[in-house]
Amino acid sequence: MKALELLNIRKSYGDDLVISDLNLSLDKHQVKVLIGASGSGKSTLLRCINLLEEIDDGQIFLAGEDISEFGVSPDQVRASIGSVFQAFNLFPHLTVLQNITLAPRLVHGFSKEEAEYEAQHLLARFGLTDKANQYPDLLSGGQQQRVAILRAIICKPKLLLLDEVTSALDPVLIAEVLALISELKNDGMTMLIATHEMGFARKVADEVLFLKQGQVLESGTPAQMLEDPQHLALKNFLFALEQAGRL
Repeated sequence: MKALELLNIRKSYGDDLVISDLNLSLDKHQVKVLIGASGSGKSTLLRCINLLEEIDDGQIFLAGEDISEFGVSPDQVRASIGSVFQAFNLFPHLTVLQNITLAPRLVHGFSKEEAEYEAQHLLARFGLTDKANQYPDLLSGGQQQRVAILRAIICKPKLLLLDEVTSALDPVLIAEVLALISELKNDGMTMLIATHEMGFARKVADEVLFLKQGQVLESGTPAQMLEDPQHLALKNFLFALEQAGRL
């Protein structure tokens, strides 16, 4: 059984076709990375998977269950999917510990003690114990993003979606976040990641998928995609990154 399977997904905004008959599957413990220019459909695709956007056609299966079927509860689906986006979206009036333990307590039925035990374990593992009682505005961007990721994984989701989680960070802070994600890969976390960080894609991806105009134009191992691209559009995309010093 696939951890995630997308069949013929279509999504439009008015006359603008953003995702066009897209197919994608993800095995348990697999990491796939989506690359492509802004507007290629990466973020929209992730938002469709966690039901923040409604698809126009196709099917989405999470661990064999059709979550795109009429009547499925989006909140129940999202309880099984961890999602982290470009903005950290931490609650500014809650401490780090309160941010991380909110969903376990309200959604998953953890007691306060159980939630705090799990949260403290994660904070200790990733070097953030001293930040537990601080508020988000006292943290660096990298620390905030790491807290957002810990909040997404505390309940051990079936799937973790990461959307350009390093785009607002400087290089030093990017390294902090990427180290955390690399460790999650080593733990066997199933992940679908959209990124412009090709070095990161090379390090963590089992497979890289190049999107353009809502379609997967080419896919393969990081080495194949980044060193021997076949599609002209991918070659042009990588050339543009190289010219910008981002490859």
